[in-house]
Amino acid sequence: MSAAAVQGVAPAEQTRLFWACVHEACAALLREEAALCALDRAVGDGDHGTNMARGARAILAAEEQLRALPIAQALEKAGQLIVSHVGGASGPLYGSLLLATAHSWPSEPSVASIAAALTEGVAAVGRRGRSTVGQKTVLDVLVPAAEALRTAADTRMASESIAAMLAAADAGFETSRALRAGKGRAAYVGERSMGHHDPGAASARLCLHAVARVLLVEHSGEVG
Repeated sequence: MSAAAVQGVAPAEQTRLFWACVHEACAALLREEAALCALDRAVGDGDHGTNMARGARAILAAEEQLRALPIAQALEKAGQLIVSHVGGASGPLYGSLLLATAHSWPSEPSVASIAAALTEGVAAVGRRGRSTVGQKTVLDVLVPAAEALRTAADTRMASESIAAMLAAADAGFETSRALRAGKGRAAYVGERSMGHHDPGAASARLCLHAVARVLLVEHSGEVG
């Protein structure tokens, strides 16, 4: 089964899979709230986990209304909820990710077309934060993950594409640890940011792994 095999899946099944991913990501953020706050205390004000958990709860609380919408519109509304409920820099950045991804969401989803939409979402994060890879931000995880998914999607099975995305996200996360922060609150602590994981990069990696857990189960029976 190629990565293009997502195409043709019934809308109801797409919606089921989408919400399974949402639930897994929100559960991960709620479960790791304290750990994300601990990371943030080393380089910031210690509230990243609390902010992300607040966003997760807002989305879950609105699930009944969002489920009535097509996926693109549900993503857009989720982005608006993140902007209005999540404090600090994370709200605008994660909100931009979801809003731009929603605006590029394909009418007939495939791994390749979803990767393209994600790439647009990640680009919006860079524009919103006026940042790029190498500045110890969420982009150190999101950019390589989106690039790896997009590159793999045309020729590899869905499960292999997802695995490539995770490997790139993990590598970016580990590489960013040694960096000196160039953006965000962590930039104010200068060299003291070196050797610490960026909390935004950590939450992005957490969400990618959560979504991947759902999708890898979905594609566990793939054969070449």
